[in-house]
Amino acid sequence: MAGPDTEGHWRATSRLMWIALAIWAFFAFVIHFFVNTLNEIVILGFPLGFYMAAQGSLIAFVVLLFWFARRQNAIDSEYGVAEEE
Repeated sequence: MAGPDTEGHWRATSRLMWIALAIWAFFAFVIHFFVNTLNEIVILGFPLGFYMAAQGSLIAFVVLLFWFARRQNAIDSEYGVAEEE
């Protein structure tokens, strides 16, 4: 019986990490570069730029964490290195 495919696991984990980092950077930096443009869009009485700075980015980070954890668990299961539950 062959052991787990560590190279494949690291490749998939690394790819997931870079995707998550890109999404994080987008919501942490890129959105805020365009805050003045986004402020022209008003949702429920609040400018979109203000909303993204105050709440939107934080919500995106929490969603990103849950997505990352779920995806990493799937990768671990796929390559046979998942923790026992």
